Amino acid sequence: MKPSSVVLCGLALLLLALADVSQAARLKDVVDIEGVRENPLTGFGMVVGLNGTGDSSAAFTGQSLTMMLERMGISTPQGVKVKNIASVMVTASLPPFARQGGKLDVTLSSLGDAKSLQGGTLILTPLKGADGRIYAVAQGPVSIGGFAAEGAAQSVQKNHPTVARIAGGGIIEREVSFELNQEYQLQLSLRNPDFTTANRVVKSINGLFGEPLATARDSGTIQLNIPPTYQGKVVDFVARLENLQVDPDQAAKIVVNERTGTIVMGENVRVSTVALAHGGLSIKITESPQVSQPNARSGGSTVVTPKTDIVAKEQEGKVLEMESGVTLGELVRGLNAIGVTPRDLIAILQSIKAAGALQADLEIL
Repeated sequence: MKPSSVVLCGLALLLLALADVSQAARLKDVVDIEGVRENPLTGFGMVVGLNGTGDSSAAFTGQSLTMMLERMGISTPQGVKVKNIASVMVTASLPPFARQGGKLDVTLSSLGDAKSLQGGTLILTPLKGADGRIYAVAQGPVSIGGFAAEGAAQSVQKNHPTVARIAGGGIIEREVSFELNQEYQLQLSLRNPDFTTANRVVKSINGLFGEPLATARDSGTIQLNIPPTYQGKVVDFVARLENLQVDPDQAAKIVVNERTGTIVMGENVRVSTVALAHGGLSIKITESPQVSQPNARSGGSTVVTPKTDIVAKEQEGKVLEMESGVTLGELVRGLNAIGVTPRDLIAILQSIKAAGALQADLEIL
């Protein structure tokens, strides 16, 4: 058996072993509470103190520097260029229920042609939300978690030097108003919408409290009424819900990444009756020029004659018959029996799907 087939078979056995384990998951890992989410923040900033690795030809960096110095009462000539400065886009996520004075981690990404942000310091940068309002400000020394250095003929780099991070570099200035304890109703959103999963979640919640509190509006939304005993104490109510065990259902799906040769198959994948033949054709072409060199003082010229050797080899094709209702494990074991590689398996799955024998969605990345 080929090494790649051994790996594929081992992976299939691991998946089958995991499939035997209980599929129950905590409710907090299956649903999100509507309104309890992060909010993205962005801002334009400048990193100073670079050792000649900043922007060299980005016009907006010079303009931003001029405007910043003018606000400080310092006049500068137009078109100033300073390689110790870099323009960056600053991004962060405002967590739910964040309060004023709290801190955020911020990420900096170079906008110009800076070579590295190593050793720089971010100048005070306002961070705005989608509504254009300022929710946080960021400032501080940056960390790129690597380095970059170069000489006249060689360079060395570790990690990505034009993206940096400041741990706790953002300070929250404005809060997003959301009073959870004043709610009388909650909306639960399934992370993977599915009618069967939604139905199971509703039955689990109603069974836990002994009354019809939950109702499925569709495959991805569950409406949940807060019982009178928990009104004003919604945090306690949600904490009790979070650890509720539910059994999420999975659609039959195969995800294929052709660039990396990665294949992930769900346990519900089934194959109808089909006969499969697999074989490969390899062609090897070798170029070996023949050089004819004349004797000294003969007056002749060197002649180069190309010589091409072509060898074509076709592997022996094997026919494998799969009966109706073949499971994931049987499919993988059968394909390994004919010695397929992961990349061969991608082509085989596409062909089975085209024949209408694959009872699953085939998603190609």
